[in-house]
Amino acid sequence: MKVLSIVGARPNFIKVAPIHAVFQKHRDIESRIVHTGQHYDDQMSGIFFDQLNLPRPDYFLGINNGSHTEQTAGIMLQFEKVIHTEKPDMVLVVGDVNSTLACALVAAKEQVPVVHVEAGLRSGDRRMPEEINRIMTDSISDQLFVTEQAAVDNLRKENIPAEKIHFTGNVLIDSLVRYRAKASELKISEQLNLKTRSYVLMTMHRPANVDNEKSLRRVIEIIKCVAGVVPVVFPLHPRTLKNIAAFGLKNEVERIRGLQILKPLGYLEFLNLMDNAALVITDSGGVQEETTFLNVPCITLRESTERPVTVEVGTNNLLNTLDKEVVRPAMESILGGSPKIGKIPYLWDGKAAERIVAILREKYI
Repeated sequence: MKVLSIVGARPNFIKVAPIHAVFQKHRDIESRIVHTGQHYDDQMSGIFFDQLNLPRPDYFLGINNGSHTEQTAGIMLQFEKVIHTEKPDMVLVVGDVNSTLACALVAAKEQVPVVHVEAGLRSGDRRMPEEINRIMTDSISDQLFVTEQAAVDNLRKENIPAEKIHFTGNVLIDSLVRYRAKASELKISEQLNLKTRSYVLMTMHRPANVDNEKSLRRVIEIIKCVAGVVPVVFPLHPRTLKNIAAFGLKNEVERIRGLQILKPLGYLEFLNLMDNAALVITDSGGVQEETTFLNVPCITLRESTERPVTVEVGTNNLLNTLDKEVVRPAMESILGGSPKIGKIPYLWDGKAAERIVAILREKYI
């Protein structure tokens, strides 16, 4: 069985790595990796391949610019050529980025079975490009592997046949389990002159938060508020960095006392900082899951989350606002010794990839 696994953005690398590793254990599976190029520089891509022990991609499509439509169309055109050359038995996509939908569409049109890992997640907000990608990909997938019960419920409401849905756990956590000890050996906190559980780690990259000046200014006010209480470490996503410059906010951000701005980090470096933080403030989907597993308090600055289990049983606090006056008391409560007590969700045990591959072998070999 020849499988093409699609990666494009950083979260994809983390999720495909454990699946590819299990594929490699079986002689009856030929696993090939296609990198669309959606995240393409060394900081956003290359370092992840090195740290996650992923082989260099068999194909690099080099599509990384343009609007959502241009990017999706460009990936489709290039991936169609790969499909015709490789004639795979299956295309495996993960997550919800443009690469996910683009390659799933091509595979479906070419009558190649589509496997979607991390299926069924819904925020209920169709203004998010990722929500459209999730819905469309799930509707044309042949096998759907889910991370939490809410995802199963969503797919059943959308009339996806039960025999296509498989509750197998979270491959993002597979990578975390595998590399947590290795990440703990790094001396990132010492290099940044930080003490364990004495700083807040922050990430912001969602268009709703950083693509317009008003929202980005409110994010900066939150940073000032938090940094006035506890040191803040802020690895800057390229989109956020670009918009800070475009809106003339660079000097203002650089003057914030207590703030350390970092370039995008490798997987191990970021995992180390996350594991040792007193609090993480984010708008990332994956970080909500990782902090829940690590039992690190998390505040998510979004109107909704497609990962409700992180709020229902995990450490995630969903704040539907960019109002610093709302964020401040939530932060102070957590830092003051009253964090939300969470637990690890069902089947987040580091063995999701093994369950996924076992089902695929049973169905297709």
